[in-house]
Formats: sequence, C-alpha cells, structure tokens
Amino acid sequence: MAAEAGQRLGQLLMRAGVITERQLNDALEVHKATGSPLGRVLVDLGYATQGAILAVMARQIGIPYIDFSERKPDANAISVVPRDLAERYTLMPVDIDEDNHLVVAMADPQNVLALDDLRIITGYEIRPAISTKDDIVAAIEDYYKVAEHVDADQFMSTDDLEQPDLETLTEVSDEAPIVKLVNYIINKAVTDRASDIHIEPQEKDLRVRYRVDGVLHEVMRSPRATQQAIISRFKIMSDMDIAETRKPQDGHTALTVAGHKMDFRVSTLPTVYGERVVLRILRKDNIMLRLEDLGFIPSSLERFESSFRKPYGAILVTGPTGSGKSTSLYAAINVLNSPEKHILTAEDPVEYRLPGVNQIQTNAKAGLTFARALRSFLRCSPDIILVGEIRDQETAKIAIESALTGHLVLSTLHTNDAAGAVTRLTEMGVEPFLVASAVDCVLAQRLARRLCSDCKEEYAPERQALLDAGYPADNLPEKLYRAVGCKKCGGTGYRGRMGIHEVMLLSEEIGDLTVRDATAEEIKAVAIEQGMLTLKEDGLEKVRMGTTSIEEIMRVVV
Repeated sequence: MAAEAGQRLGQLLMRAGVITERQLNDALEVHKATGSPLGRVLVDLGYATQGAILAVMARQIGIPYIDFSERKPDANAISVVPRDLAERYTLMPVDIDEDNHLVVAMADPQNVLALDDLRIITGYEIRPAISTKDDIVAAIEDYYKVAEHVDADQFMSTDDLEQPDLETLTEVSDEAPIVKLVNYIINKAVTDRASDIHIEPQEKDLRVRYRVDGVLHEVMRSPRATQQAIISRFKIMSDMDIAETRKPQDGHTALTVAGHKMDFRVSTLPTVYGERVVLRILRKDNIMLRLEDLGFIPSSLERFESSFRKPYGAILVTGPTGSGKSTSLYAAINVLNSPEKHILTAEDPVEYRLPGVNQIQTNAKAGLTFARALRSFLRCSPDIILVGEIRDQETAKIAIESALTGHLVLSTLHTNDAAGAVTRLTEMGVEPFLVASAVDCVLAQRLARRLCSDCKEEYAPERQALLDAGYPADNLPEKLYRAVGCKKCGGTGYRGRMGIHEVMLLSEEIGDLTVRDATAEEIKAVAIEQGMLTLKEDGLEKVRMGTTSIEEIMRVVV
C-alpha cells in the first residue's frame, strides 16, 4: 500500500515538473530499500523541496498551499488565534477572507480536533490551507513576536484616528507595547540588512516594508487601530511635530542597535489613509571600505585607480539615487587617506565617519551650502576635496576651478551614464574647455544584487537568450547561474549587492569632442573605442563570472 501511494505521489510530482523520470526511479529504489516515505527520500536526495511536494499535494486534494515568503499573514487574523493554540496544533492564521472565513495554514489540514477548537475559540468558519511544519513554526516565531507587542484594544479606535488629540497621542505613543513594537521594527530591519524602513497606512491596516539589497519586501502588518500611535512614536523619536499631519516633515534620530551606532533620516508624507513614514538607515561607525569589495573587474579598477592617484583633477561618480556613488568615493578616499594628505569633505549627510578625514555636514538653513563650503575649503590649503554632490552652477564652477588649481576633487552627479556627465556640466554653465581640462575620469555605476552563494543554481543557457541579453555571438558563455532562494537569503535567491561600473577616462580625443560641444552619444562611442566597458557589458561580464544573473542585470541596466 505504501509503495502504491509512493508511486502515485511520484507520478503527480513528475507530471507537475517537480522531478524527472530518472529522479523518480532513483528515489523509488531508495524508498523500496529503506522503507522511508518517498517524499522524505526526494528531499534527502535534493531532488525536490518539501514545499514543492506539499504544493503538488495541496492541488491534488483541493486546498491552497501557503508559501510564507510570498504571502504575509494578516495582523487581524493573527489577533484572533492565541499563540498557544497555534503552537499546540502547528498552525498559522493567514487571513480573514471576503466570505468572513479564517484562512489557516496547517501542517496537518485534516486534523479535525484542531479545526473544531479553532472554530469554537475564534467564532469563525475555518478554511484550512497547508504549509510545511518548519515554515509554520518559523512564522509563529516571527509574527506572534510582533503581535505580542500589540494589543489593539489598548489603543484608539479607528474613529479616533480622524481627529487625533495631541495629549492622547503623546501618552499612547510612549506606552510600553508601542515602544516595544517600534524597537522590534528597527532591530529586525538592522538584522535583515535593510537600508530603509517604510511605514505605510493602508485602508484596513498598517503595512511595514524593508528595502533589502535595493528591493522592497513586506515584513509585517499591524492593526489599523495602532496606526496613529506607531507613526507618532517615530515622529517623537525624530523631533517632529506630532500635531502636524497635513504637511511633509523631515527629522533624524541616532540609536545604538546591536552594538552599532546608527543614524536614521526620517521623512513623513501625508497620504489618503494617513501619514507615511520612511526611515533611511545610516551606519555612523568608522568603516574601512575597500575598492576590491565593490565589485570592480580588474580592468575597470585599474582605469579608475589610475585617475584618482593623480595629484589634481576632477573625478566624478554618476548614477541615480541609491546607486552607491558615495560608497565608491569613500573607498577611494580610504586609499588616498594618509598623514601627509589634507582631506576635506562637504556632505549631506555624513554617512560614514572616516578617521583622519575632516568631514563637514552642510546645513542649508544655516547657509552652509556645498558652494559656500567649497569656497571656505580653498582657504584651508587642502590636498583632496570631496563634494557630496554637484547640484548647481555655482558648485560646479568652483569644483572645476579647484581641480584646475592643483586640487584633487571628487564629487557625484546625477546622469544616466559616464558620457552624460560631461554634457551635464556644460549644460550647467561650465565652459566646455574648462570641463575638458579639469575632468580626468567619470565613473558611472549601478548596484546589482549578488546571487546567494548557498543556493545559486548552475544551468546551460539557450543561445538565443544570450544573444538577446547582449552577449557577442562569437563569445557565448556555456554555463551561467540563476537565483533559487533559501532561508539564508530570505527566499530571494540574492544576498548582498555589488557595483556595475562604466569607467570613462577623458582622453585628448574626448576633450576635443567636449570643446566642440559634441553629444553624449558621440563621446560614448569614442570612449568605447578606447576600451571603456559600458554598464551593460560590465554587468554581463559579472553574469559570466557567476556573481549575478541575467535577470538582475536586465532589471538594473537599461
């Protein structure tokens, strides 16, 4: 009987494309020899995951399979099922559906006793789903930890949210459950390596998302009754006006999390369902960044290093917000930093503290702009100047003139590629001959996610897919790697990020084109002839090296 059941399961898995016929035959031999269940044999042999097997079985018996990496439990559903009941029967409440049924993921969805107890205790009709025991246990630990901090009955009703009372808000946001919940959100974000925390009011609840490796992931939802108290807590921490809910506000706070000093830049934005809060996480610790760790391929790194080791000139790093421009500049400064060099930086904000470097944070309200800081720097006899960003004509002109008068100037600029930086400066009002004389190198970059080293999968790509991606027909890779997903990478298949780079050195030919007001396309064409790898070419080379995937490069590079 067990053998027949195993055969049926094997055929189902094979028809669903989970395993091959050869894998099924191998597993059946082990199953007959050892007596172990076929599902367990397939998992042990690495032919299938427990989740994939359960998903097929769930379709067969007509109930949904819950993958907690894709579907997050609803806070209102969690609140109606006590934790001890969830742990006793290994189940996890997932949602209250449109028919007012409680959807529950269970390791054993045919446990009649558990279903009866749930029905009696919650008052809901139960709609069972299936998930793996390990996933349910992990979900209980993750989501009930949040729920334990929140008792919605302690806070304001949804009617009170429309006209908040200042004194009530202050009292509620200082209560222990809300303080614990906010601390949990921040601690979990740091543990998960998040760069941003998004607190987003929705119609029925409050959504919390983290940006990890440049991509947003939903991590929890909280009952709407807690919305005002949570948002007010963040505003109080950031020295904002909690009574002002109709205008955007900016603030910051400094905390020590898990032994690390962190700076949080906090912004609020009114939406139709309430104020949205975004926290940008910045480490304040001294940090030694190395260029070798940023993902440069050797030829691009050699080109970049050859420029910033010169005693004077301008080096520009370009790319969109969040593309790692400041990180690359910090890494270059770390290489150049020595007791013989006088280094001054003007930043907004100071993201990393660099020992031996004089860092100044700009303050527009006090009149300390990038341009004013630069003018002051020139009176202090610096060797190297770092300007956080060239935003206007005045800053651009002073930076270029500083590079022409014997200083090494490093800065960032918002353009799509390296060639665009040259034309952007001339559009800002800097004379083309000054740009041609002063700028020595332009580094354009993006950030791409690294494949998780624990679960990435080797495969043989199709020829047409490689050609469509941009590989030359006479140099196609025979094997590449793709994302799979495991617990270490949170099911994404990626862990960490690296730079995709385009290093353009301003040769005499490019300088001549700049003086003649050539277009960015003309400048780029000459740079490619002189050995520059474009962003896409650099990305595809890293795909060939097995550090990222074609899909990821197509996502970040146009």
